[in-house]
Amino acid sequence: MGRAVLHSPRTAVEVFKLLPEGVYCQVINNVIYVSPPRTFLHQQTVMEIAFQIRAFVYKKSLGECVGSPVDTFLDKNNAFQPDIIFLSKKNLSLVKNDGKIHGAPDIIIEVLLKKDENHDKIRKRKVYESCGVLEYFIVDPQTKAVTNCYLKNKKFTEEKFNSKIVSKLLKKTFYF
Repeated sequence: MGRAVLHSPRTAVEVFKLLPEGVYCQVINNVIYVSPPRTFLHQQTVMEIAFQIRAFVYKKSLGECVGSPVDTFLDKNNAFQPDIIFLSKKNLSLVKNDGKIHGAPDIIIEVLLKKDENHDKIRKRKVYESCGVLEYFIVDPQTKAVTNCYLKNKKFTEEKFNSKIVSKLLKKTFYF
């Protein structure tokens, strides 16, 4: 019988996989960033939006909507824990036996935390775009401003709204 060869982690994603459950961090372009603690307003906003989308998706039998934390491995250099994820029925196979998502969800919603809002607005947005997330929504819980990003020809187009998420994919507007 052969002996297992152990090696040191070679990438930030490999380090991420070794971390204990419950550690809030993300790997953006092979760099680990520790996420700040969630605030009451942040979680309140996540729950309000996720509840509406989940109820709609369930009623219409369109797929699954879940809230964070769910490890989402977009590619070999990026592992995120988005606030809200929607997977259409055809993409439910992205959830693997390890219970984690491997690939680009159809819709991702991030609710901003002031200490790492540039991750959501700039770094993660670029990764979501390049990995093929169809719709990406950035929500500011303080002002209720929403940046709606829609993938068209492999690039995000952008619309801005207040207190609403307009999903072209789901053909539904969600108010909060």
